[in-house]
Amino acid sequence: MNANPKTFRVKSFGCQMNVYDGERMAELLADSGMSAAGDGDDADLVVLNTCHIREKAAEKAYSDIGRLRREDGSRPLIALAGCVAQAEAAEAKARSPMIDIVVGPQAYHRLPEMVAAAESGRRLVDTDMPALSKFDALPARRRASPSAFLTVQEGCDKFCTYCVVPYTRGAEISRPAGDILAEARALVDAGAVELVLLGQNVNAWAGGLDRLIRALSTIDGLERIRYTTSHPADMSDALIAAHGEVDKLMPYLHLPVQSGSDRMLRAMNRSHSVESYLRTIEKARAARPDIAISGDFIVGFPGETEADFEATLQIVDAVRYASAYSFKYSARPGTPAAAMEDQISPEIMDERLQRLHLRIAEHQLAFNRSTIGRDTAILVERKGRRPGQMIGKSPWLQSVHVEAAAKPGTMLAVTLTAAGPNSMSGAVHAAVAA
Repeated sequence: MNANPKTFRVKSFGCQMNVYDGERMAELLADSGMSAAGDGDDADLVVLNTCHIREKAAEKAYSDIGRLRREDGSRPLIALAGCVAQAEAAEAKARSPMIDIVVGPQAYHRLPEMVAAAESGRRLVDTDMPALSKFDALPARRRASPSAFLTVQEGCDKFCTYCVVPYTRGAEISRPAGDILAEARALVDAGAVELVLLGQNVNAWAGGLDRLIRALSTIDGLERIRYTTSHPADMSDALIAAHGEVDKLMPYLHLPVQSGSDRMLRAMNRSHSVESYLRTIEKARAARPDIAISGDFIVGFPGETEADFEATLQIVDAVRYASAYSFKYSARPGTPAAAMEDQISPEIMDERLQRLHLRIAEHQLAFNRSTIGRDTAILVERKGRRPGQMIGKSPWLQSVHVEAAAKPGTMLAVTLTAAGPNSMSGAVHAAVAA
């Protein structure tokens, strides 16, 4: 173990909130005098920022810990952060003695002082959940990618029976509007063109997410606003209206339904029905006819029958998702669903997931094809595989390949010319913003 770490690497697993937290931990460590390790270089400190939503994500983090021991027997200082750290706390050290620091997602602002203490050989655990104090302790934003994450809300009060978030992230807490706007301006000044507002239930932001979006839209240099993840029960009429009234708010809505069966939704403790969900989608399309709808699905929840699964296929057909994420149910210790009877066999879950993937892919390709011929703007994000090729995001969050000499962060006017199942091709007219 390095007694005096000078370089660090942060590796984040799971959700976009973890990506944001990982960026902020890197900024904290840099602010304390450490440097990010270069690609391929050993780091003196490795922070594994973990996800506990699915079992495989947690197991991957522990596997990575084992691989950190070097050929000469040495190893870096290891910090386990994020939701696995919060859920397992001291048990994590018992499971993997190589772990030096365990820090939860609401306490990572204390990471530099924990690293300093660990240099003396102490093994530390901090999984406190103070209300928002970490944001006050974080350094100012100095660098940003063209599309930057901005946390506005954390935690969850919904207690879906399959979910660990209320236990690992705590109760719903909204950041003050002034703090959010200040961070947003700093991100734009640092190079962000698009902001993605984050929260476990982002549309439960206490001041009204529509009001926050309207305030953010007045920031000069900010071209695009997105938000994720939303809960159907918190999708207000005012927020829906904002999609039709705020030009900078992109025509894209990620609204997880999880199942097309009301019986399953009740078992999951989801506070919406199939009917109320479809009504919300109808309102969103009335406000913004070209809006792209994305969703989440859980396959094989305890007690799911073939009829319940067929109902999920039916809601996929009814909504015609532009994209969707689907997962096999994963029992998480301590959640009510883990103790439910009628657990579904892995074989049935696998078969149903494949059928769901195929149905979602049909609609995703149909949506992409429906946008061929549209004139729009893309935000260039990175180089493509071929020389001279760049990849950007359309307003509908499609990856668009273009031939252009453009830097990341450039907005290009394009016509969408061809569609594949996962991406589009475009012809460039001009750069519309830099």
